Amino acid sequence: MTSRLLSPLVMGFWRMLDWQRSEQENLSFLQQCIDLGITDTDHADIYGHYQCEVAFGKVLKLQPAIREQIKIITKCGIVLQQGEKAVPGQVNHYNSSREHIVASAQQSLRNFGTDRLDCLLIHRPDYLMAADEVAEAFTQLKQQGDVLHFGVSNFTTSQFALLQSRLDFPLITNQVELSPYNMQALDNGTLDQCQQLRQNPMLWSPLAGGRLFAEDDAKALRLQACLATIGEEVGATSLDQVVYAWLLTHPSNPAVVLGTGNIDRVRSAVDAQKLSLTREQWYRIWEASTGHAVP
Repeated sequence: MTSRLLSPLVMGFWRMLDWQRSEQENLSFLQQCIDLGITDTDHADIYGHYQCEVAFGKVLKLQPAIREQIKIITKCGIVLQQGEKAVPGQVNHYNSSREHIVASAQQSLRNFGTDRLDCLLIHRPDYLMAADEVAEAFTQLKQQGDVLHFGVSNFTTSQFALLQSRLDFPLITNQVELSPYNMQALDNGTLDQCQQLRQNPMLWSPLAGGRLFAEDDAKALRLQACLATIGEEVGATSLDQVVYAWLLTHPSNPAVVLGTGNIDRVRSAVDAQKLSLTREQWYRIWEASTGHAVP
């Protein structure tokens, strides 16, 4: 089994502004997550149109000591054309240059009001990525103590290997999409590479952005029925608990990113860690997704 550097559940704050809560209410939510054992937090510079990091920083300012109880994981590398900073005629693009990575990390430090980021990820693969330049940025930020660990998000195995080949320290994660509705990461080598390198993949959109339960296509309907049956078998109280148990069963020891701002659903996700699926039950969900039995 892969050892664990990231916690099994990570609290994602990309929808933080959509929750429309006061800073004190968000502080209470964060504290409740910590009390439940969820201490890793997931962010990105662009979330909330570049405002979620700032909002989270204001929450930390209310109770500075809480910073020592959490890990801050954030991302950079996407440049959005919007608001006053938008340049007419220019488009959204990726930027993994040394200058941009360093500047983004330092801006995130200011946004959070902290002296270090626990982990910085490159948000999306940049077709113009110069691996040596990214490595220079990572090394500089690490030597300065600005960032403790580094990783990537949505990288292919070859892109990951390229960047890792230029670094003297290990990348600790690849944050990728995985759910029973979207299982590409099971077949494209991503999770195999994570096991090979003994790193914890981070899994975003574990409920397929709600499509798993909201859609009425054939695959969604098969999955809903299957999850309900297995939920009864294992004593789950909701379908999403079965999904989390399915994801956490994988031997790469993944870190599942939660996107909810509802503390009851967070508690439900925490309780899902107590569930245990047999291999047959795991493959039953796989079959419901693919629509056919294993070869």
